[in-house]
Amino acid sequence: MILAAGEKVHIIHRQSFDGDTRRHFVGTVEACDGNLAKVNGYLFAMDKKSNLFVKHDPELRTRIIALSSGMLIINVLPPQVDIEKINYKHSAMDHIVVSDGSDWQLDLSHL
Repeated sequence: MILAAGEKVHIIHRQSFDGDTRRHFVGTVEACDGNLAKVNGYLFAMDKKSNLFVKHDPELRTRIIALSSGMLIINVLPPQVDIEKINYKHSAMDHIVVSDGSDWQLDLSHL
Protein backbone atom coordinates (compact mmCIF):
# COMPACT_ATOMS: atom_id res chain seq x y z
CA MET A 1 0.00 0.00 0.00
CA ILE A 2 1.20 3.45 -0.79
CA LEU A 3 -0.31 5.04 2.34
CA ALA A 4 -0.49 3.45 5.76
CA ALA A 5 -3.02 3.89 8.55
CA GLY A 6 -1.87 6.62 10.90
CA GLU A 7 0.02 8.65 8.29
CA LYS A 8 -0.85 12.33 8.14
CA VAL A 9 -1.54 13.90 4.77
CA HIS A 10 -2.10 17.30 3.17
CA ILE A 11 -4.26 16.92 0.06
CA ILE A 12 -4.62 19.57 -2.61
CA HIS A 13 -7.68 19.24 -4.85
CA ARG A 14 -6.75 20.35 -8.38
CA GLN A 15 -9.07 22.90 -9.95
CA SER A 16 -10.87 21.73 -13.08
CA PHE A 17 -11.84 25.30 -14.06
CA ASP A 18 -10.47 28.76 -13.22
CA GLY A 19 -13.48 29.69 -11.09
CA ASP A 20 -13.45 26.51 -8.97
CA THR A 21 -12.98 26.98 -5.24
CA ARG A 22 -9.47 26.06 -4.17
CA ARG A 23 -9.72 23.29 -1.54
CA HIS A 24 -7.30 21.38 0.64
CA PHE A 25 -7.88 18.54 3.07
CA VAL A 26 -5.59 17.81 6.03
CA GLY A 27 -6.01 14.63 7.98
CA THR A 28 -4.93 11.20 9.12
CA VAL A 29 -5.22 8.04 7.03
CA GLU A 30 -7.58 5.57 8.71
CA ALA A 31 -7.30 2.84 6.09
CA CYS A 32 -5.96 2.26 2.60
CA ASP A 33 -7.13 -0.40 0.17
CA GLY A 34 -5.60 -0.40 -3.28
CA ASN A 35 -6.45 2.90 -4.96
CA LEU A 36 -8.70 4.15 -2.14
CA ALA A 37 -7.86 5.76 1.18
CA LYS A 38 -10.15 6.66 4.05
CA VAL A 39 -8.94 9.92 5.62
CA ASN A 40 -10.29 11.73 8.70
CA GLY A 41 -9.55 15.45 9.03
CA TYR A 42 -10.45 18.98 8.06
CA LEU A 43 -11.42 20.76 4.85
CA PHE A 44 -9.79 24.12 4.10
CA ALA A 45 -11.06 26.45 1.37
CA MET A 46 -9.62 29.63 -0.09
CA ASP A 47 -11.08 32.80 1.42
CA LYS A 48 -10.94 35.38 -1.37
CA LYS A 49 -10.86 38.35 1.04
CA SER A 50 -7.79 37.23 2.99
CA ASN A 51 -6.28 35.18 0.13
CA LEU A 52 -5.65 32.38 2.62
CA PHE A 53 -7.06 28.92 3.19
CA VAL A 54 -9.38 28.79 6.19
CA LYS A 55 -10.88 25.80 7.98
CA HIS A 56 -14.28 25.28 6.36
CA ASP A 57 -15.86 23.48 9.31
CA PRO A 58 -14.52 22.90 12.83
CA GLU A 59 -15.89 19.34 12.84
CA LEU A 60 -13.80 16.40 11.72
CA ARG A 61 -15.03 14.73 8.56
CA THR A 62 -14.16 11.48 6.86
CA ARG A 63 -13.41 11.28 3.15
CA ILE A 64 -12.72 8.47 0.77
CA ILE A 65 -10.14 9.57 -1.78
CA ALA A 66 -9.01 7.92 -5.00
CA LEU A 67 -5.22 8.00 -4.95
CA SER A 68 -4.78 7.70 -8.72
CA SER A 69 -7.54 10.10 -9.79
CA GLY A 70 -5.09 12.66 -11.15
CA MET A 71 -7.13 15.34 -9.35
CA LEU A 72 -5.19 15.26 -6.08
CA ILE A 73 -1.72 16.26 -4.95
CA ILE A 74 -0.96 14.37 -1.74
CA ASN A 75 1.82 15.42 0.63
CA VAL A 76 2.71 13.01 3.43
CA LEU A 77 3.31 15.01 6.59
CA PRO A 78 5.79 14.25 9.38
CA PRO A 79 4.26 12.22 12.24
CA GLN A 80 4.76 15.03 14.79
CA VAL A 81 2.50 17.49 12.91
CA ASP A 82 -0.55 18.46 14.99
CA ILE A 83 -3.49 18.30 12.55
CA GLU A 84 -5.72 20.17 15.01
CA LYS A 85 -3.44 23.23 14.88
CA ILE A 86 -2.95 23.48 11.10
CA ASN A 87 -3.23 27.01 9.73
CA TYR A 88 -2.17 28.93 6.66
CA LYS A 89 -0.20 32.18 6.56
CA HIS A 90 1.86 34.32 4.20
CA SER A 91 5.64 34.08 4.61
CA ALA A 92 8.02 37.03 4.41
CA MET A 93 8.38 36.29 0.68
CA ASP A 94 4.57 36.28 0.31
CA HIS A 95 4.40 32.51 -0.14
CA ILE A 96 1.49 30.59 1.32
CA VAL A 97 2.80 28.39 4.12
CA VAL A 98 1.03 25.62 6.05
CA SER A 99 2.09 25.20 9.68
CA ASP A 100 0.93 23.77 12.98
CA GLY A 101 2.67 26.53 14.96
CA SER A 102 5.78 24.43 15.56
CA ASP A 103 9.03 24.57 13.59
CA TRP A 104 7.43 22.48 10.83
CA GLN A 105 6.01 24.19 7.75
CA LEU A 106 5.03 23.32 4.19
CA ASP A 107 5.65 26.04 1.58
CA LEU A 108 3.00 25.91 -1.16
CA SER A 109 4.60 28.52 -3.43
CA HIS A 110 5.57 25.97 -6.06
CA LEU A 111 1.94 25.17 -6.86
